[in-house]
Amino acid sequence: MNVLDKFSLKNNVSIVTGGAMGLGKAMAEALAQAGSNIVIADLNLEEAQKTADEIKRKEGIEAITIGVDVTNETQVNTMVSEVMNHFGKIDAVINNAGITCLEKAEDMAFEDWKRVMNVNVNGVFLVSKAVGNIMIKQQKGSIINISSMSGIIANTPQGQSSYNTSKAGVIMLTKSLAMEWAKYHIRVNTIAPGYMKTELTKPFFEENGDMVKTWMSLTPMGRPGTPDELGGIALYLASEASSFVTGSVFSVDGGYTAM
Repeated sequence: MNVLDKFSLKNNVSIVTGGAMGLGKAMAEALAQAGSNIVIADLNLEEAQKTADEIKRKEGIEAITIGVDVTNETQVNTMVSEVMNHFGKIDAVINNAGITCLEKAEDMAFEDWKRVMNVNVNGVFLVSKAVGNIMIKQQKGSIINISSMSGIIANTPQGQSSYNTSKAGVIMLTKSLAMEWAKYHIRVNTIAPGYMKTELTKPFFEENGDMVKTWMSLTPMGRPGTPDELGGIALYLASEASSFVTGSVFSVDGGYTAM
């Protein structure tokens, strides 16, 4: 097989949680460009539908939307059932839905701590479990969890212990599921982005305040990433090009964690 053929996702079915905007949208677009049908799973159904319509129009694949709260097990199971009823299989899932909370540990309300953990860790587990049960029956599949370089290092100068801890949890969950499910030919990996410029964060970077200057001074490439720069690694992990890769952490951070 030609190596480029291994990147083809023709007739595949891929779910992207939090796929309506930003990083999730960019990764959904990349998988669609390789031929995968796409499920945009998001709380924001209106924006999700816009994204699905745009991808469908540009790439000529099937794209559907499903509203889901990844912290609600019933909704997650319903989402997976809807995908199976519609497509009959699930080849890949990108667990991208997540939240952050920039709050010093000494000031952080416990409810906020629990909310971050619930979305960022429990949400990834619930979706992985539901999809994993399908993939076990299929005897194949790829689960791609979006963690963060913040699960590897502690960011400075901001306080975000809850986010850092949750993303470290995603990394260990990834490794654990990879070990448990390798015998079912399920690959589980994680992408750990660094500071990324999305439509939501663009004004923040353009303001270029002291905190951003600190971030960029600690990033060897001296700039934030852009959403499309996650497309290549997402495609690699969703495709047969990464057939011998599982339990791995792929840092996409401009060199931040190399320092």
